[in-house]
Amino acid sequence: MVISKAVITAAGRGARAYPACDTVQKAMLPVVDRDGLSKPVLQIIAEEALESGIERICVIAAPGDEAVYRAHFRHYASTLRAGFDGVGWAEEQARRLSSLEERLTFAVQEEPRGYGHAVWCSREFVADDPFLLLLGDHLYLSAEPRRCARQLIDLAVAERCAVSAVQATREHLIHQYGTLAGRRLAGRPDVYAIEEVVEKPNPTLAELRLNVPGLRAGHYLCFFGMHVLTPGVFDLLGEAVREDRREQGSIQLTTALNALARREKYLALETCGQRFNLGAKFGAIEAQVALAMAGVDRERILAVLLDAAARIEQAPTR
Repeated sequence: MVISKAVITAAGRGARAYPACDTVQKAMLPVVDRDGLSKPVLQIIAEEALESGIERICVIAAPGDEAVYRAHFRHYASTLRAGFDGVGWAEEQARRLSSLEERLTFAVQEEPRGYGHAVWCSREFVADDPFLLLLGDHLYLSAEPRRCARQLIDLAVAERCAVSAVQATREHLIHQYGTLAGRRLAGRPDVYAIEEVVEKPNPTLAELRLNVPGLRAGHYLCFFGMHVLTPGVFDLLGEAVREDRREQGSIQLTTALNALARREKYLALETCGQRFNLGAKFGAIEAQVALAMAGVDRERILAVLLDAAARIEQAPTR
């Protein structure tokens, strides 16, 4: 199994980030990465894929967004070169932006019919190949030398099957994520054979059907925001799209993955790292602090946080 393609879903307009996302796609909002460079979110996600061995990336975009994305990349690169002529970091960032744009293909999601529908829109790009799937509003921070996506790809290649990244998640947060039940593989405490997947369950349902032996009390296995999927998932998604099987107003990827677990070998990897959901409340702040703490700006961000906390504590109350 060779995994050289990735799909990034980025068609959402980002209602939680209004008014910023009323004028620019949320995937183009800037975040300072571990190397100290300010980058669009989409670039950071794409570099997660590229540094994990991916060669080509398809971005699922809303109608008209491809031209906007490409214009943003080109304008940003030219602005860096003009404003910081001869400066090493600016030239490197401009080079990365140009290289990334050459690797990108776009597929259009004509109408917002859900995450499953967005993934289905990439079927012509994926063709008959396995592929890495990433969310356009999640950033990842690995706790080992390999990128989180590389961890997932390595297991998928070794086992020759679909693999979803998961993370043990506290009960009060599971309403935000697809959650699964499974059994640990012998000799691999971080790998599970998936038995059932439920989209954003409530605690009562999770307690009845989604307990996983060996996890800490009050924790469940929730999706991490990245998957390696086989092209067979498009058969399942195609049925849902043709029959317009919407759940809570959307065509769900989770429903297709639940069916995939019954059709073929499908594993979950408890990823060594953290996910940051930029769409959650304070998610962007949490992601920015985490990236800075893990990178070249660690001492600077620590000083900023400590200084801010001290000034708030010392401020007179009224």
